[in-house]
Amino acid sequence: MGKDSEYYKEKNKKQKLRLRELLSRLPGFAKDYIYSKEVTSQTSTLISYCYDLITFFEFIRDNNPAYADTDIDKLRLEVLDQLTSEDIIEFQRYLELNVDNDHFHENGKKATARKMSPLRGLFTYHYARKNIKDDPMVLVPLPKVKKDKNIVRMNAYEVRSVLDAIRQGNEQMSERQKKYCLKTQQRDLAILTLMLNTGIRVSECNGLDIQDVDLRANTLTIVRKGGGQDILYFGDAVHEALNDYIEGERTGITPVDGHEKALFYSLQGKRISVDAIENLVKKYARLAVPSKKITPHKLRSTYGTALYRETGDIRLVADVLGHENVNTTINYYAAIEDEHKQQAANAVRYDES
Repeated sequence: MGKDSEYYKEKNKKQKLRLRELLSRLPGFAKDYIYSKEVTSQTSTLISYCYDLITFFEFIRDNNPAYADTDIDKLRLEVLDQLTSEDIIEFQRYLELNVDNDHFHENGKKATARKMSPLRGLFTYHYARKNIKDDPMVLVPLPKVKKDKNIVRMNAYEVRSVLDAIRQGNEQMSERQKKYCLKTQQRDLAILTLMLNTGIRVSECNGLDIQDVDLRANTLTIVRKGGGQDILYFGDAVHEALNDYIEGERTGITPVDGHEKALFYSLQGKRISVDAIENLVKKYARLAVPSKKITPHKLRSTYGTALYRETGDIRLVADVLGHENVNTTINYYAAIEDEHKQQAANAVRYDES
């Protein structure tokens, strides 16, 4: 149940094995840096760091004749001393856009800054320990990422439209699409109702077991992004949607071995995947709210904004959404403040008595 479930134990095992495999591909001095981050970082974060550093060392090998015949795991610490800020900037340009016969990729400013972060950390780590003479990263400006205050979220009418698209279909659907959606109607309605009324992340939804739902107490046991366990409370709408699915469609599923405890299933009898949840959210949102790009994370924004509007308690919103830092939640406060500013536009009328 929760973080002690077989699903999360297996997930953690796979992540650790993946991290071990990626570390074996890195040079020793890069491994030392990753090991230094283990206490403060999640395994999934360390995996991302490894991928980013592997990309960097492959770039150095492929573009510097001195390392052309060198396996990246055989690179020595001296390579960091031989690199200049111009080399790093060239790599940053490569991340932003690269086109050749075999490979194409393009990253925005935010993605580029994230991928440069572990490289900056690598140089800082070894420079602080005096393992290298200089830190060329101090001369490399990171892309400036503007903070987007315009949070995409749905209003009450749009939320109802999305849920109605599941219940009744949509005039844009073909008959074939409607028949297919009927097969998973209760499941899809339960997932979106749950996410819209609790703000849980897509990974938290995907990891739910049937034992994590208590319909008598209206509680849900979830595993948060950082691996901690939390209990959420839900209302009548979620209770009804979950009960209909559990007593209805779910009883007709024959689970694949190892997936018997999952709450939400695919039509193949497997635990529904993160990608599948993302796709069904986007599918119904495109039909009901075509003017907005709605993703599962936007459902969190919708719930967080609505909860703050009703309660005015930013710390409550932070607790319910599982934000470790309340500053993350301030975005929802900013969204409400923007609405207040819009109201001020018509608050004063000088041409009327």
